Amino acid sequence: MISSLSRFRVIPSAGVAGTIVIPGDKSISHRALMLAALAEGPSRITGFLRGDDCLATLTALRVMGVVCEESGRDEVVVKGMGLRGLKAPANDLDFGNSGTAMRLMAGLLSAQSFPSTLVGDASLMQRPMERVAVPLRLMGANVATVDGKPPIKITPSAGLRAIEYELPVASAQVKSAVLLAGLYAQGETRTTCSAVTRDHTERMLAGMGVDVRSSQRDHSASVVGPARLTARNLIVPGDFSSAAFFIVAGLIAGQSPLKLLNVGVNPTRIGLLHILRQMGARIDMANERDAGGEPVADLIVYRSELRGIEVPAEHVASAIDEFPILFVAAASAMGTTRVRGASELRHKESDRLAAMAAALHAVGVNAEETADGMDVTGSSISGGRVDSLGDHRIAMAMAVAGLRAAGEIEVLNTEPVATSFPGFVAAARSAGIDISAD
Repeated sequence: MISSLSRFRVIPSAGVAGTIVIPGDKSISHRALMLAALAEGPSRITGFLRGDDCLATLTALRVMGVVCEESGRDEVVVKGMGLRGLKAPANDLDFGNSGTAMRLMAGLLSAQSFPSTLVGDASLMQRPMERVAVPLRLMGANVATVDGKPPIKITPSAGLRAIEYELPVASAQVKSAVLLAGLYAQGETRTTCSAVTRDHTERMLAGMGVDVRSSQRDHSASVVGPARLTARNLIVPGDFSSAAFFIVAGLIAGQSPLKLLNVGVNPTRIGLLHILRQMGARIDMANERDAGGEPVADLIVYRSELRGIEVPAEHVASAIDEFPILFVAAASAMGTTRVRGASELRHKESDRLAAMAAALHAVGVNAEETADGMDVTGSSISGGRVDSLGDHRIAMAMAVAGLRAAGEIEVLNTEPVATSFPGFVAAARSAGIDISAD
């Protein structure tokens, strides 16, 4: 249960500067654990994010008999059990606040020979799950939800069949769930999306020896099953979604260039960079390299005069997790920033369109919510009290807004920040943000 006493207090400061090491990518950490568990032999995961969401996945795998040895704060050795090695859990599998873990695990568990029930915290139990249940049923899985929401109950089926599935809404989570189920099906399981979605699953599967086929032309991805995964060492780069808060901090309040080290810059994840650059941001990449099949770079962020724009539709899907902090950048820009085609934001840890509109209003910013987006007009930011509604990204975004505020900003219900960025407060302080937590 989220305590109403957990909060951030941010006092206007001189600005940000210095160097920050970005923690491991949450999306990749989830996938690394799951695929390593299905591989044959031990895999060492380096850069693992020890946030609550990823630890929920780790716990669920242990409950199903997977040996996971933590050899360091950011290292886990997973002793893979092969595609059919998981054991029946004695109790419900609790994924806390993690929609990624629940949806991907639904795909993985849909082919098992034992029943399972997937649950989560109060927030996760209200999130839509039919979007993943529908294609899994088409594959022959027995998947049930309650009014389209968790718990997800999965019972053994006669076996899965390969399908071709066009996703109604572009979603890396749904795509990945179908591909994970496709590992167990005979033949090629193929997905297509209307827009680009993150491709971490495809990259990692290919690196572990699975026959993966993909096309940028129609945003398709497929696997050929039944598959066999080869254990390997996996490197998790820094999480771009976590870096995003400091990218915007550097743009709106940089004293000198702010350096962010070891950031994953997968092309399917950096829509925010394209949007901010169109707004006038100067963000340089240095030391570009490959880490375990993922592109990585150090980002150098310079204080910039931002201007409002109409956000291009082609960047919405690849920036979907970064919109809370983008709205803060828009509040600091000259003119109005318009976002459309982002209705998916209503189905995150909170209704992020409604929640961010309310948060910005609370600190004096003109934000007009629409059915599938928002118009934010740059203006002065006042102090005030904001309820993050237990949404980690809103909590961190409004903490960054405190850099441009006229007075203290108090952000309530910040405890879930531990799900994705447990070291956020320390990192913020190291960069010069005057933030306290209690």
